[in-house]
Amino acid sequence: MRSGACVCARSARRHGSRKSASSRHGTTTVTRSCRGTRSPYPWHGEGVREQHLDTVIDAAVTSGAPFVIAGITDPDDTTYLHASGGDATAGTVIALYSGTKAFTATAALQCVEDGLIDLDAPARAYLPEIGELQVLTDLGEDGLVRTRPPVREITPRMLLLHTSGLAYDMFDKRYAILARERMRRPSATPLHDSLMTPLLHDPGERWTYGTSMDWMGLLIAAVRGKRLEDVFAERIYAPCGMTSTSFDVTPSMRARLATVHRRMRDGSIAPTSITPPDSPELDMGGQGLFTTVPDLLALLRVWLGDGSAPGGRVLKPETVHWAVQGAPEVTVTPLPSAIPALTREADFFPGERTSWAYSFLRNEDDVPGRRRAGSLTWAGLANVFYWIDRASGLAAVWATQLLPFFDPVASEGVESFERAVYGS
Repeated sequence: MRSGACVCARSARRHGSRKSASSRHGTTTVTRSCRGTRSPYPWHGEGVREQHLDTVIDAAVTSGAPFVIAGITDPDDTTYLHASGGDATAGTVIALYSGTKAFTATAALQCVEDGLIDLDAPARAYLPEIGELQVLTDLGEDGLVRTRPPVREITPRMLLLHTSGLAYDMFDKRYAILARERMRRPSATPLHDSLMTPLLHDPGERWTYGTSMDWMGLLIAAVRGKRLEDVFAERIYAPCGMTSTSFDVTPSMRARLATVHRRMRDGSIAPTSITPPDSPELDMGGQGLFTTVPDLLALLRVWLGDGSAPGGRVLKPETVHWAVQGAPEVTVTPLPSAIPALTREADFFPGERTSWAYSFLRNEDDVPGRRRAGSLTWAGLANVFYWIDRASGLAAVWATQLLPFFDPVASEGVESFERAVYGS
């Protein structure tokens, strides 16, 4: 499918009704809405609205995104899909980065349902290594680290809520110094070493975004007694019908793998040399997956509905019900930038009330012209954004592969797309 290609998957399969129109970015295929389906979208079934969505997505590419793939789903199936720019298609494989956390949260809650994890037990009971982490008290410019024992233990609940005290180097200057020191000492296990960092504060003290879900991935693998990849394959990929999602980059996936680009100082974009291995050192539950937009939409449907999927139940309805609620006394703060090459300062909803669910950002009020109160969202480093609006019965993805995170073209592009989805 060339740049600008668009499909409405369900109506194409079930009704075979489609029309074609030309656009600046290529031939656009638009399918009509599904007969007999109650739609929550103001645009659904209106060709002019679908063309407007195409135009909004194409505009982001014109403005400087290397490509954009965007899709919308209702609780049953994908209803809109559009790829624009370069050689992007619906089957293009992208690095999901922190979008991986939604998969890991799902697998963690499955472990809770199966009685394998007590959310309030010490995490070291399942993963002794996490009990070795200390709290950072001082860090010299030479990288000399001083620490103390934490006043309380990390629990699985803290990992899901990002209150463990673990951080990311791109969002904290002290962690950035530690990362530079690690890079000066070559290691055969760099991913493992990146997790063995001190805590910024005592567990449970406050919300700090970081490697908590990478540790949760290790914990899941430990209690299941298998690779996290194998857990996901059995409990998420298979029931959801995913065909191109993995921590491993298979030959088929590599042939479709998108290049990550970087925004240069002059505003242009250039390809990076980021090349993932065939198999990772660790299955990083906070950042390691590769996927396609249709596969990601399949997971969002689990959370949009009652936890079910075409190939079987993924989560119990009661689990979804409590997991989408904001955790009390967890205040989410904007993400600062400690490594500008990787991320800009990021604030998803400036001035709005937000909370953290298990494990998504949740907006507590309606966003005018956009998503409803109680919607869930998060994003991946290369500007992959998604949201789940349970009140409106829709979820959506807007994805590119561009650094740094929260690039203005990307953040403006996803907001324009969202407004077009809701007809504003």
